[in-house]
Amino acid sequence: MSEQNGAVNLTITNNIGTIEFYHPKGNSLPGAILRELAQTITDAGLNDEIRVVVIKSRGDGAFCAGASFDELIAIEDYDTGKEFFMGFALVLNAMRTCPKLIIVRVHGKTVGGGVGIAAAGDYTFAEEKASIKLSELALGIGPFVVGPAVERKVGTSAFSALSIDATNWYDAEWALEKGLFNKTFDSTYDLDQGIRDLAGELAKSSPDAMKNLKGVLWKGTENWDLLLEQRAEVSGRLVLSDFTKNFIRKFKEK
Repeated sequence: MSEQNGAVNLTITNNIGTIEFYHPKGNSLPGAILRELAQTITDAGLNDEIRVVVIKSRGDGAFCAGASFDELIAIEDYDTGKEFFMGFALVLNAMRTCPKLIIVRVHGKTVGGGVGIAAAGDYTFAEEKASIKLSELALGIGPFVVGPAVERKVGTSAFSALSIDATNWYDAEWALEKGLFNKTFDSTYDLDQGIRDLAGELAKSSPDAMKNLKGVLWKGTENWDLLLEQRAEVSGRLVLSDFTKNFIRKFKEK
């Protein structure tokens, strides 16, 4: 995959597997990136050299701009729509079923699917300037696929606020208070140091103990393979609406 179309890379250092995703348009998530990210997470989970996984995005701008508008507006049938949103389901289920604990590094603004990735982390670090938004309802869709991951972390009330107030940003302090973020830092230097410290400690911990802890942390999500596919079907239908097409078209014309 060329850099113009984005990239997903895995590096391994001292038993820490770092997965970095990138797209030139605000680290957005086209279908190909979603599937490569999901596969890379699965591969890291199967790699005996890796004891803990860190997921991050490249650069110092947005952590993740969410779904690719270019792909969304090009969807013309239900099957294509479902296939696109299944990309998010694959990533969340890969994070859920990965036998390694996953740390997520959030910097800058995070939208839609990026919020889902932050929520699916077993421990999520963020920069204090980070902010989040679930903008799907404003698009005429709704945060259906990422919803279970976000609601699991922040609870129904906070998830409702994010879902309904789809045009406003929520700051890192709010996300920390609600449990989406586990720790925040006032600089990317301190953010990275915090991640190195925790990942380093986890890399020295018992793989079996961490695997069993992961199972405990995700108890009650065993039906997500089916649930997230059903949610992808809902989004796959809604993305075909004139409302969504017109919204994206107007947004891209700005």
